[in-house]
Amino acid sequence: MSGCLFCNIVAGDIPADVMYRDDEFVAFADINPVAPTHVLVIPVEHHATMAGLAESNPQLTGRLFRTATRVAEQEELGRGYRLVVNTGDEGGQTVHHVHVHILGARQMVWPPG
Repeated sequence: MSGCLFCNIVAGDIPADVMYRDDEFVAFADINPVAPTHVLVIPVEHHATMAGLAESNPQLTGRLFRTATRVAEQEELGRGYRLVVNTGDEGGQTVHHVHVHILGARQMVWPPG
């Protein structure tokens, strides 16, 4: 989708601090971090929401989370981290391209807000 921020990052049209890339996923630093480590992992293929992705391609959904945990390991977050997926406007999703936030390198609190 040409108007999608994350699709433009995948295409290389918008620069990003890419930490991981393969044929299915790209991981890059969030430009507005809320933790010392704040990485986004996105599928290369555009999917607007996690609900839609889980319904249409559960295997890709599983690989997305497996990739997120591998990136967390790469970022040396072995003491703990949080994976967050916002789905829909009321869920706090501001970019409508599925993305998993990896938050780490600090103590997480609950409830998150």
